[in-house]
Amino acid sequence: MKKTSQRIALTALASLAAAAAGSAHAQSVNLYGIIDVGVEHVSNVNGVGSINRMPSNTSTLPSRVGMRGSEDLSNGLKAQFTLEMGFAPDTGASGQGGRLFGRQSTVGLAGPWGAVSLGRQYSTLYWAIQDSDVIGPALYAIGSLDSYIPNSRADNSIAYRGTFSGLTLGAEYSLGRDTVNAGPSPVGTNCAGESATDKQACRQWSATAKYDTANWGATLTYDTLNGRTPGAAPDSVFGGLNSSSTSDSRVLAAGYVKVMGAKIGGGVIRRNNEGSATKPKSDLWYLGASYPLTPALTLDGQWSSLRYKNFDNGNSTLLSARLVYALSKRTAVYGQVGHISNDKLANVSVSGGAAGSNPAAGGSQNGVGIGIRHFF
Repeated sequence: MKKTSQRIALTALASLAAAAAGSAHAQSVNLYGIIDVGVEHVSNVNGVGSINRMPSNTSTLPSRVGMRGSEDLSNGLKAQFTLEMGFAPDTGASGQGGRLFGRQSTVGLAGPWGAVSLGRQYSTLYWAIQDSDVIGPALYAIGSLDSYIPNSRADNSIAYRGTFSGLTLGAEYSLGRDTVNAGPSPVGTNCAGESATDKQACRQWSATAKYDTANWGATLTYDTLNGRTPGAAPDSVFGGLNSSSTSDSRVLAAGYVKVMGAKIGGGVIRRNNEGSATKPKSDLWYLGASYPLTPALTLDGQWSSLRYKNFDNGNSTLLSARLVYALSKRTAVYGQVGHISNDKLANVSVSGGAAGSNPAAGGSQNGVGIGIRHFF
């Protein structure tokens, strides 16, 4: 029933897009997407063997189908919307906890002063980190060390974003950051949405200031999540945030520079997770570079390290590299490798592509992936 309703909704939306594009000059509607499918080999899974699989969450970029549009309301004012669904290309299943439009579902107004949008949308952390994180939300990337980074979105949110002579300011506030019980995981965090009895439960907000020039840029961003009042199963509350008085906060300080055709980016994410009794404070450092070897062939590499405060032997360090060959403006093939080293109390997987590939505690791990990506 769920799959049937999703197919009906997508068919209706596609028909609406075609009708709007053909009948109204003042309105534009575009259908777009990414299909990115690869195969990877991950060694030392659970300390006993390896796994060969087609990852579902991401390969170099998460797969998606979306529709965005705008309408000119005159005097520089526009109405705009985005509907974007994520899916697992290996099975075709909906992503983000089974939501139909789990990546974005927004409508708003935009003008010379910026844009205001309402719905399910990105935290400002999501777009603020894009320029400095040269590997992005790939198989072997900082998402392996902190899965919230590539999944930082919130339901029931109001957001503002504006750019003025290189300075971008953004803020986002959620009245109830989640309504899906699909985990606990970053895509479904077991929060109950808006609450009349506990007004701080499941709230979330973020703010960013970002400055960009032609050759360099820098950003400072804050993101925080409130917990929830425990229900019948408090042990399932994501991240241990079993009270609305607890929070999980991240501060990003990052930047990038372009030198001789290369782009070098790096930063640090300082985290204070009050839901963790043993590892509340950490720093996630990253430094990477991207260089076009030829007009069609690009080499990316990145070092990232998760370091805990006041907790010994729980750190993890990840090295990753990727070659992407563009067959056209829309289609590319790629190969990527990753290696993670865990301290004796850590068992972080090298791969963020799917669950079930963690090593035994203290184990190192290698990953190798190849695949194809197409934009439409």
